[in-house]
Amino acid sequence: MAKNALRVTPDGKLRLDLSNVGISTFPKCLLKLRNIQELDLSRNKLKTIPEFIGQFSGLHWLDLHSNRIEQLPESIGRLASLIYLNLCNNNLDTAGLSSEIGGLGNLQVLNLGMNRLTTLPPTFVALTNLAELGLFDNLLTEVPECIHVLPKLRKINTKRNPVTHTLDGKGCESLQVKGDLYLVRERDLCQPCLERCKEDMQRLGKIKSSDHKSQRKIHFSGLITPNSVARGNQEIWRQQTFISPERS
Repeated sequence: MAKNALRVTPDGKLRLDLSNVGISTFPKCLLKLRNIQELDLSRNKLKTIPEFIGQFSGLHWLDLHSNRIEQLPESIGRLASLIYLNLCNNNLDTAGLSSEIGGLGNLQVLNLGMNRLTTLPPTFVALTNLAELGLFDNLLTEVPECIHVLPKLRKINTKRNPVTHTLDGKGCESLQVKGDLYLVRERDLCQPCLERCKEDMQRLGKIKSSDHKSQRKIHFSGLITPNSVARGNQEIWRQQTFISPERS
């Protein structure tokens, strides 16, 4: 099954797509394919990720969203080439988010939305190439201090957290913030996410329905988030968004 799910992406990456196939354990047979650069195991029933994930040292892109993952292995920090990591919609709490995640020095996009995080490990300060961070739908009461010192962080989504203290102060001037909404591109959102954005915008009074002459088609030209699961747009999104570590 795994070999049949292999393909080459338009940008020349070797990708293994085992999304939405109902697996509940990480197949050990995948070790035979550890030279892959992209791995999609999203929308399955995985509760754990084995330590041997660290042997996939050439991975640039790892999608584990919409599983049941409760804890990351310490070996996650050995994926030094990883640029994109999606852990959205799992069962991760702060204890389950391995401190070894700080070893992902080339990581640029990280999605931790829809988990049970109350804070982030101090090792997050080592993610010096991180540019986009999704923390929406967690249990954060404040934005973790380690966020403030990430030099390349430009976009962060903390929507739907019980946050009482927002991002402010030195080091946060370059972040793209709109209340607790952070700018994303419309084409990167799946349809349910896009509809929810439209509903939220309406509730926030961003659409002036009283002035019919000035009404326009709703267009989120600036919206950006790593929480998209829109398969049709992923290839284009990766090519336009990802910058190799050598050029960053």
